[in-house]
Amino acid sequence: MGNRQDASKIPSSQPLSPSLDDNVALFRRIFSNDGTLRVRVIENNYGTLLRCGLIYVDGMTDQDLIQNGITKPVMTYPFKEEDHGNPAKLMEKIRMEIINISDIMVSTELDELVGAVVGGKTVFLLDGYAGALNINAQGWQTRAIEEPTTEKAVRGPREGFTESLIVNLTLIRRRVQNSDLKFVFSDIGTRSKTQTCICYLESLASPDILAELQGRLAQVEIDHILDTGYLAELIRDEPYSPFEMMGSTERPDTAVSKIMEGRIALMIEGSPFALTLPYVFVENFQASEDYYVNYYFASFNRFLRVIGAFMSISIPAVYVALVTYSQEMVPTKLLLSIAAARLSVPFPTIIEALIMLTIFEILREAGARIPTTIGQAVSIVGALVLGQAAVDARIVSAPMVIVVGLTGITTLLNPRLTGPMIIVRLILLFAAFFLGIYGYFFGLLGLVIHLMSLRSFGVSYMLGVGSIRPQDIKDAAIRAPWWDMYLRPARIGTRNMKRKASRKKAGSR
Repeated sequence: MGNRQDASKIPSSQPLSPSLDDNVALFRRIFSNDGTLRVRVIENNYGTLLRCGLIYVDGMTDQDLIQNGITKPVMTYPFKEEDHGNPAKLMEKIRMEIINISDIMVSTELDELVGAVVGGKTVFLLDGYAGALNINAQGWQTRAIEEPTTEKAVRGPREGFTESLIVNLTLIRRRVQNSDLKFVFSDIGTRSKTQTCICYLESLASPDILAELQGRLAQVEIDHILDTGYLAELIRDEPYSPFEMMGSTERPDTAVSKIMEGRIALMIEGSPFALTLPYVFVENFQASEDYYVNYYFASFNRFLRVIGAFMSISIPAVYVALVTYSQEMVPTKLLLSIAAARLSVPFPTIIEALIMLTIFEILREAGARIPTTIGQAVSIVGALVLGQAAVDARIVSAPMVIVVGLTGITTLLNPRLTGPMIIVRLILLFAAFFLGIYGYFFGLLGLVIHLMSLRSFGVSYMLGVGSIRPQDIKDAAIRAPWWDMYLRPARIGTRNMKRKASRKKAGSR
């Protein structure tokens, strides 16, 4: 306990001492009770006049790089007597001529050096010099680049982001080899000091949106950041809306496509997800594969997603409204069939719907959490067994199983909207139960008003929806051919609207 109290009293602004032993003792006090701290004192082979110290954290550095780039060159270099007269000049000589690592800088600030050690860098101390070298010899195990499991595509790149920020930035740089591509770094988290990077094209991104993002990041006050989901909640517009105000992707090609439209990507160390902003509603129905296949097929698939989202929130509410209040709107034979199926069911329709929807969500969540090898089997078998058993036990009717089954299938068409659709579905369901078909339409009207009022970093969330301008709808509910999408989205790529110089397609005369 005494060591911890001493370490907590050490001011971050305390200057380093010219004595190597005092500096080593200082770092040992700061990192007291930390078994991963490594301290090594080395001497030059040509005499004991030169004493140096290396301080780093085990597991976060490249041992071979330290050995061959720092330790071996310093120990074998033939220093002369006159080199020891000026410690500052000697340290500069070591930095410029001896150490074989490119990323190296001189620092005299204790807090900067402590941050470098915990960040995986190596601190080089020299006896007689009240400063140190901050050497980037980082090296730790990272996950290999794999296809993202949440955004699989039949056609397109198979690479996905990893938990290493520098690897993710490299994946973006490989796809955009342009000097306009900018990476702006900052640290967020009073304790974790998580490295954050803003990626954008200077010639396309809006300066106002960039300034707004930087301002919001500067106001974040939290002790740690472990994933981009933290930032998505802390800096988003409309914090009480169930709809996402920022996009999220594991695919480098998706992030690059957003950047090329004038959007901004936000990434952090330790997370394989990149945030993209501004974010508009139609992006919920877009998939990366849409741009790699024939535009007829892509438009058809996107139309299915739009219809699926509408059906997912509407089917239970419409069924309850028709069966409870508006039986005259149902064909007679179908109404008799539904009535016969519900004859022995003791619960009202709304209770049936809530029971089956809850069971489906339990199965969906269980399938997502249990091991992949048995997840799908549990979901499918569970749905079949429980659904049939519920019908046989007269707890629910067979039509309700069909309704919930269609609702669940259509929900899976739009993974990005799963959360919002669950909430909206329940609201419409209760509105239809209390007010019938009128309640359903009132709920839809409230949903449209809510969506129209949303903003993502100053950009309308429903941008392009309802517009009659041809250029606004070419990448909305349908996907127009590339040779016809010659402009970027309005109010997002405002600095340079032209995506291609001419509307003329290749090969035309």
